[in-house]
Amino acid sequence: MAISTLITGKTRTGTTRSWSRTARRLVGTLVVAGTLACGIASAAAEQAVSLFKIITVRDEIVVGVGPQDAAALGGSDVTAVGRALKGGGELTVWQYAVRKAPDGELEQAPLRRISIIGNDSLRVEPYATPLRVVAPK
Repeated sequence: MAISTLITGKTRTGTTRSWSRTARRLVGTLVVAGTLACGIASAAAEQAVSLFKIITVRDEIVVGVGPQDAAALGGSDVTAVGRALKGGGELTVWQYAVRKAPDGELEQAPLRRISIIGNDSLRVEPYATPLRVVAPK
């Protein structure tokens, strides 16, 4: 059943269903609540930690740049991280690892604070994860 049918009570053939006013208000309230939840989630995503994979000749690690670190770097994208490593020579960030949350779900969480020293054979890539990302405290 389409949402428009639920809200207006009319079907495609033009016949009217007898929906109570309470049911229509409930559906309208749920639609508004869903819209607000999406807005809150996108606002939280703007404040979220940006994950990057640091690749060297020896190994790969996943690091996170939080809002405070991003302000110090001048951005939270690959260019800002690369520029900070090239210009300053070193960068202190959170190393991230997968762990099990108290609710049983897997999540990307901060493991420890590390310092990365710039190197010519160093590569920085954005890192996408389907897991929930926990901000450092």
